[in-house]
Amino acid sequence: MQETGIPTPLESFLRRTLRPAEGFLADMERSAGKRNIPVCRPETSALLRFLVAAKQPGRILEIGTAIGYSTSVMAMSQPDGGRIDTLEMDEARADEAEENFRLLGLSGRINLLRGDALEILPCLTTPYDLIFMDAAKGQYPEYLDHCTRLMVSGGVLVADNVLFMGLSIMEDPVPHKHRTIAVRLRQFLKELCGNPAYETSILPVGDGVAVACKRPECSMHANDRKAE
Repeated sequence: MQETGIPTPLESFLRRTLRPAEGFLADMERSAGKRNIPVCRPETSALLRFLVAAKQPGRILEIGTAIGYSTSVMAMSQPDGGRIDTLEMDEARADEAEENFRLLGLSGRINLLRGDALEILPCLTTPYDLIFMDAAKGQYPEYLDHCTRLMVSGGVLVADNVLFMGLSIMEDPVPHKHRTIAVRLRQFLKELCGNPAYETSILPVGDGVAVACKRPECSMHANDRKAE
């Protein structure tokens, strides 16, 4: 992926073809771009809309709110009565996100929890139908165990930016300033893809998206018996 922010020909085609954000969501997208605030790319937003529309998750957990763009995208595709818990440690961005939720009329269905995700996640007990991971990339391996505990059987885990401008798949040496994140993302992908609790695919969408479905326990037990 390109660190310059210039879209590739494929990205340009997808952005011309897929349904773009409209209204206040489009304003949020433009504002984030001007201020270099990381929000998910348009093609990743389209994937999120599809997954939420297809899965119809009643409860969603988002790790990394920023200004609430992806939160809003998911909330607007959720079924009536759906709820989202979203985690953000930056106070200024959390304030902006809550104002954006108010302006979009989504405040009643979104619960923003402020603080470090690694401190909040151990305290959560709600079972979630879908979890979207888009926070500190170097902490993805630590998030994974919490996501596995919190997700219902048949639930879907979505992790953004797993290719990290192509650096997580680059042969060494990775540029020093990105090396730790690249190594940690490799570790995350290895652990996720090797985890028998999940059926996993890695999609070259946006900056790379891992999508994993938590297998029902009965299926896992059946496969274990066959292996024996």
